[in-house]
Amino acid sequence: MKQILQDMANGQTTITEAPAPSCSSGHLLISTTKSLISAGTERMLVGFGKASYIDKARQQPEKVKMVVEKVQTDGLLTTYDAVKSKLGQPLPLGYCNVGQVLEIGSLVEGFKVGDRIVSNGPHADIVKVPKNLCAKIPDNVSDETAAFTVVASIGLQGIRLAQPTLGESFVVTGAGLIGLLTIQMLRANGCRVLAIDFDQSKLELAKQFGAEICNPANGEDPVAAGIAFSRGVGVDGVIITASTKASDPVVQAARMSRKRGRIVLVGVTGLELNRADFYEKELSFQVSCSYGPGRYDPNYEEKGQDYPLGFVRWTEQRNFVAVLDMMEAGTLNVDSLITHRFEFEEAAKAYESLTEDKSGLGILLSYESEVETRLDTKVVLRPINIEPKNAVVGFIGAGNYASRILIPAFKGAFAQLHTIVTSGGINGVIHGAKTGFSEASTDVDALLANKDINTVTIATRHNSHAQFVQKALSAHKNVFVEKPLALTLAEVDSIEAIYNKNIETEQFSRIMVGFNRRFAPQVQKMKSLLDSVSEPKSFIMTMNAGEIPADHWTQDNDVGGGRIIGEACHFIDLMRFLAGSKIVSIQARRMGETNSVAVLEDKASITLGFEDGSFGTILYLANGAASFPKERIEVFTAGRVLQLDNFRKLKGFGWPDFKAMNLMRQDKGQDACAAAFVESIREGKEAPITAEDIFEVARATIEVAEILRQQ
Repeated sequence: MKQILQDMANGQTTITEAPAPSCSSGHLLISTTKSLISAGTERMLVGFGKASYIDKARQQPEKVKMVVEKVQTDGLLTTYDAVKSKLGQPLPLGYCNVGQVLEIGSLVEGFKVGDRIVSNGPHADIVKVPKNLCAKIPDNVSDETAAFTVVASIGLQGIRLAQPTLGESFVVTGAGLIGLLTIQMLRANGCRVLAIDFDQSKLELAKQFGAEICNPANGEDPVAAGIAFSRGVGVDGVIITASTKASDPVVQAARMSRKRGRIVLVGVTGLELNRADFYEKELSFQVSCSYGPGRYDPNYEEKGQDYPLGFVRWTEQRNFVAVLDMMEAGTLNVDSLITHRFEFEEAAKAYESLTEDKSGLGILLSYESEVETRLDTKVVLRPINIEPKNAVVGFIGAGNYASRILIPAFKGAFAQLHTIVTSGGINGVIHGAKTGFSEASTDVDALLANKDINTVTIATRHNSHAQFVQKALSAHKNVFVEKPLALTLAEVDSIEAIYNKNIETEQFSRIMVGFNRRFAPQVQKMKSLLDSVSEPKSFIMTMNAGEIPADHWTQDNDVGGGRIIGEACHFIDLMRFLAGSKIVSIQARRMGETNSVAVLEDKASITLGFEDGSFGTILYLANGAASFPKERIEVFTAGRVLQLDNFRKLKGFGWPDFKAMNLMRQDKGQDACAAAFVESIREGKEAPITAEDIFEVARATIEVAEILRQQ
């Protein structure tokens, strides 16, 4: 498979070869024939990538604020690494894809192999797309024409929000690709249309589609033109499809509208508005969201849960179908909008045209390679020579944490990085090539069957952890799983049974969970100090976790397990480690029922009792300020206190030979955690965290979550 990527650090556009994605439940695998470069959106992304760091910051002031807050809590060096890593991740381009169905996942109905399909897939010769983001193409609609479906749906959604009626007068500000499609659809709806743009060639196209035109570059006044066009009463509505930092389009729209007119923003403009313009006319102003209802809703897009037609007539998929119907009927014509055609392999030239020729509209890419050549599930990145007794690692998953933290940690521990597996393929190539993996793949079973690989690291979404751990242990691999180990007690029991069976049959393999905080240098210092004290300890751990939206996958009990299982497990393990004693009692309390807070479980108090008399409370709180330190650990024992702030500043109170241990850079122990695990394999030793501790903490964490959910 080949895909177009945009380097956000330097603006370079490249075609990258990657393993073909695997088809999963609720998805379709599609072989691309055509895709359309969205001139407005993709020109903006390319321009952003080529901008300097200062210009990037100017364009995203809200992100700058987040960076400043992170510097205050995590330190400059840690923040710099995070920002550099973020900008170093290439971005897939494109969202207007046409192709033929190769494979259909379970729970997909209404499609069959061989169907011609339009989708919001990227510029790639093989794409995997959720079923609700696809639509079948009518027989008499060509692939080139169908490639405009998704971008036309953006304009259609703006029209639906404006609710035009037969005979009304509408203004379309911005006669780019979306604007010209919007003009045609408004005309098909029986509206009179005035097009406003600074490009006369685009206005001539608008004129061909039946619109009157206004060009401010020629000294024409848009407001006066709008009033005249409406025969002096003010236009019924304005749809803004322009892209500009200025607020002029919205201001002009308000001044040319009639009383109670409608203004819909489809493009991107400044929003410095004059209240009087809107107040006196009681104007309605709305921002349109992409293709329509369902956009950015994970239940609709990722899980395939459609909205009932009787309640939501036009979803994004139904908008696709409506556009295709207009194309089939001939009421939406895109032939005159096609300005450039390129072979997919000439993508670099296509994007040069995009940035150099501002008059370009429909830029089409054609995919002519044989389908069979696109379907390899493995790409060789570099040769590898296996070192005896070393940890030869296969990674499953290459998300943000894996790519930024976990993979570099294993590389720094001198593990041999063999194969990286991702479901989509492209992330595996990006991060695999950068960090020195031998292969990138989309085939988990092939990784597990590879006898050269003796260690598997699992860094996928939480609901897949237990399944992959069981498979890896059954294949007699050493296993490192990023927390949590599992989401249910039954899953923990199954994993433990396989682990014990391996020991009984003398096919020993290590199991390790990424509880890195116990390996942090300041925690190691705390442990050494506490081990010198025989009295029980009292712990207070305050986690200023930060808010995560209720619809985020980590909040979904079936996918992420919720934040207690997904993240608070770190601190249950840390307290277990510092106490050095078994957990014997568990109590927990969450925030009480309230209509003002969507998620209650992540505002909780967890109290653990230990066999040696120690006890401690974890305050896991998602309702604090981002500027407050994220993690504070306090230990009280024998007239002494230890206080650790955000894994940067450790203070001792009452300790005869210890006052403080401060770090220039935040260190949560990720590197040391991976290094200890790799060393245990290389030296033939037990895993650095005992299996007993791992299973104990997993069960305790799940019990805490169950207590909170029953309240």
